[in-house]
Amino acid sequence: MARAKKQTHQITLHLEAGNAAMTDLGKMLGQTGVNLVEVKRSYDRATADQRGDVVPVVVTVADDRSFELRLKTPPTSHLIRKALGGKGSDRPGHSSAGRLSAAQLRAVAQRKLPDLNTTDLAVAMRIVAGTARSMGVTVADQ
Repeated sequence: MARAKKQTHQITLHLEAGNAAMTDLGKMLGQTGVNLVEVKRSYDRATADQRGDVVPVVVTVADDRSFELRLKTPPTSHLIRKALGGKGSDRPGHSSAGRLSAAQLRAVAQRKLPDLNTTDLAVAMRIVAGTARSMGVTVADQ
């Protein structure tokens, strides 16, 4: 009779797509006893087409030291910085870090839609616009 696997750890990591750092994996997953090299290979293989992005992953480790990866979309702030080609403001609300066009806002919202708690693109755009404003980015009228 086969024994059911029991989940022992669930850890969320923010790693560089296609090139996960072994030091980050070791710090966070070392105590689980999982094969770190195999986790790195699986993650790098799954995110190879998203190089240059930070792709969060939820690593679920079972009691037999097997693991499962669940990829998420890159953080909203990362996508906004990528769309602007720079970074956020040093003083949000006082100085602007750039302007996010309606097309850029829509593109970021569409990319983030699977991880947001809505299925409506207009609501997703408002969520992304709020993040952009908190970064000191001016948002074009939608």
